[in-house]
Amino acid sequence: MECTGQNSSLGNHTALVEFILIGFSDVPNFQELLFGVFLIIYVFILMGNSLIILLTKVDTSLQTPMYFFLMNFSMLEICYVSVTVPRLLIDLCRQYGNISLLACAIQMFLFLILVDTECFILTAMAYDRYVAICSPLLYPVIMNDRLCIQLAVACWTTAVPMHTMFISVLFSSTFCGCNQLNHFFCDAPPVVQLICGDAFRVKMLLYMITALVASIPSFLIIASYVKIVSAILKLPSATGRAKAFSTCCSHLTVVTLFFGSGIIVYFKSMTGRLTGIDKFLSLFYTILIPMLNPIIYCLRNKDVMVALGKFLQKWNVL
Repeated sequence: MECTGQNSSLGNHTALVEFILIGFSDVPNFQELLFGVFLIIYVFILMGNSLIILLTKVDTSLQTPMYFFLMNFSMLEICYVSVTVPRLLIDLCRQYGNISLLACAIQMFLFLILVDTECFILTAMAYDRYVAICSPLLYPVIMNDRLCIQLAVACWTTAVPMHTMFISVLFSSTFCGCNQLNHFFCDAPPVVQLICGDAFRVKMLLYMITALVASIPSFLIIASYVKIVSAILKLPSATGRAKAFSTCCSHLTVVTLFFGSGIIVYFKSMTGRLTGIDKFLSLFYTILIPMLNPIIYCLRNKDVMVALGKFLQKWNVL
């Protein structure tokens, strides 16, 4: 049964050694169905993103900065879902979600780093589209191999120091009372709510990191698209405008889905207890969006579809 209140047993200061992930235990009759659905989604995510990585490696027409970042994005999505979904599948099988503090800290650390990395890679992809549309003649010079690698490395490593500090501060705190997390993985907001005594310092640190990671990429992406839209509207040809918009549509769709659901969940959950709707939104941006990404980038991208057609044709010949 779920605990009531933030710390229902504040009087009991016995330090906790593990958490219990409630997950979807409130719907016991659907455990097997949920296991099957999440397993299918997980396999689809692995296959879809692996296919994108493979296509960008074997097809020379996709070996451009735009698809270099898409390959990084697909690699990230595989890592991203692998931090949460396998554990969720195991918990659905064994009908309980006990997780040690160490395992919780590791899962949270990896998840937070990968969330931030996704924000940064989406920002790098927006910058790539900005240069391609606003400075097409200088695009090969600006987006050279060296800059692309530097941007990718920065995207993958920038979040590590921030969350190393946050995880150290969070898990050096004492947890007591209720040890149940109304979630399907160790996310930061519900764990922060279980800290004994004054959690103001940890909450403010989480607010600052979340605001920083959400605001700077959002501002840069919006600024890029303001410039992009302005440049596209100046194009004399309707065909040229349609083609330019189509190269940005997939990226903009993913940005809207990911940032929209993520920001709502984090800022809402840090102001109160996690509800069923919040858990669904978390499910949306941790599992469902990664499932949609291969579909969005394949079906709405002619270059990828052409490369996929050539790959399948070659495979059939072999």
